[in-house]
Amino acid sequence: MHKPIVLGGLRALGALSLLAVAAVHLYEYYSDHYSAIPTIGPLFALNGAGATALGLLLLAPVSTFLPRTAARQAIALVAVAGAALAATSLAALLISETRPLFGFMEVGYRAVVVAAVVSESVAVLVLTAVALLHWRLAERTPTAAAG
Repeated sequence: MHKPIVLGGLRALGALSLLAVAAVHLYEYYSDHYSAIPTIGPLFALNGAGATALGLLLLAPVSTFLPRTAARQAIALVAVAGAALAATSLAALLISETRPLFGFMEVGYRAVVVAAVVSESVAVLVLTAVALLHWRLAERTPTAAAG
């Protein structure tokens, strides 16, 4: 059986990595003026909002208001959504480094781009593990009807 502290730590790390993804995208949206870039600007704003929402959901104490199995399933679903958001962000960044994406091409690996690559990579890896572990635990949790 997995220790709750390990699961909680992975969940927190996944949430923090998503909040870092959000911070990077919102920083570029506002400070680097990506808000002025057609298509890319709105996508950066949506990415920031989505990563923030998913990160906060992962930090929420869902087990206090949902039954154990439902809480584990909810955490797994949010983790899958977070991993998918981070993976698509990373893929878009890598594409934009080699060719234009929606007419925009990223140039060079400045600090904010490195932060994006690191936070998105960590989010994909950790949140995939969180999702798999929580689904596995949800499947093993006896239901009230079976008890």
